[in-house]
Amino acid sequence: QVQLVESGGGLVQAGGSLRLPCAAFGRTFVIYTMGWFRLPPGKEREFVTAIIWSGGSAYYADSVKRRFTISRDNAKNTMYLQMNSLKPEDTAVYYCAARERIGTAWRDYDYNYWGQGTQVTVSS
Repeated sequence: QVQLVESGGGLVQAGGSLRLPCAAFGRTFVIYTMGWFRLPPGKEREFVTAIIWSGGSAYYADSVKRRFTISRDNAKNTMYLQMNSLKPEDTAVYYCAARERIGTAWRDYDYNYWGQGTQVTVSS
């Protein structure tokens, strides 16, 4: 019904920046919220940020506030994660996610669709 494709990952030095796009395909009109989760090495998946597609309200994990910015382009059905002032602890596989229903932004089980993930590595 909905397919998500994220990209833009790579290797960056501490203090640098990356921009991750996530394009949605299919029945994109059903999407209520899109967001990002990440899986650090040796740890569990954690919430990063999310945005309400229509109104644009955004939510951020405390660890990324003032450094990461989420945005969306409705015409392109694409969400973006701008990551600035990157730290080694930001190293993780980043996953794009979307859900049809209202829910809690940081709960992964509220999301219906997931991308394949893109690796972000921050060196010290």
